[in-house]
Amino acid sequence: MPLVDIHLIDGVFDGEQKQQMIKDVTDAIVAIEGEVMRGVTWVRVLEVEGGHWAIGGQSLAAADIHAMQKQAA
Repeated sequence: MPLVDIHLIDGVFDGEQKQQMIKDVTDAIVAIEGEVMRGVTWVRVLEVEGGHWAIGGQSLAAADIHAMQKQAA
């Protein structure tokens, strides 16, 4: 049975977005392995507290990610 973990910084995505991630990841597994895998595909969304996640030695929080999203828009 596939088990997929999605790690996110807490507060970046809302509940609807997380549900969409779960659906899309499950659909991707099913597209590769077949419909029989839908019922045994686990997807977990694990949220890490802001400041407990770093890239290149720099801690990130939800506000940092939101600022990046605004710059990209």
